[in-house]
Amino acid sequence: MTRRGDVDACAWPPYRGKRVVDLAVLAVVAVPAAVVGALCALAVRLDSRGSVLFRQERVGMGGRPFVVFKFRTMVDEPNPVLPDDDRITQAGRVLRRLSLDELPQLLNVWRGEMSVVGPRPTLAYQVERYDARQWQRLSVRPGLTGLAQIRGRNAISWTARIEHDLEYVQCQSARADAAILARTARVILTGEGVLGHPVDDELVV
Repeated sequence: MTRRGDVDACAWPPYRGKRVVDLAVLAVVAVPAAVVGALCALAVRLDSRGSVLFRQERVGMGGRPFVVFKFRTMVDEPNPVLPDDDRITQAGRVLRRLSLDELPQLLNVWRGEMSVVGPRPTLAYQVERYDARQWQRLSVRPGLTGLAQIRGRNAISWTARIEHDLEYVQCQSARADAAILARTARVILTGEGVLGHPVDDELVV
């Protein structure tokens, strides 16, 4: 894709030591994540036909594309961008509710394509609609969780999410990452923001 935001995307580079923080978190969660991931994979396999993993190209730091991994939560056929409840599998509903479908993205973190905390990775066609300021959210690696995820998640518009992401990019730090991770645990437990996806958002339709 055209990386028209490359110049702006270098305005706030990742804070020094962010990669070390990512690797430290991976070291702590690797074993339990592997166990839980194996159970999730089994549930997906037993629930419906198709691949256990869902792969999709997303846009990362500096506008560079990469393939993101998720556990498949929908039927194994072409699906719309916005989730269709009729296509979500039974196992998929549980995985989405607990955010366990995102667990394979720890592989993306290990590969250096994502970070533990940062703006969520988005689709190329959405990035093409960014203005120059919004492109600045690509200054850092996309994350498993971020400010937008603890401030409304899917229930808020993409424009609002980007504003939260820009706030993170400009004020990022190890302390901020720790606070976001702590609040993420509460969001996952309560299921806050799981439902939503405004259908009239200009960055989605």
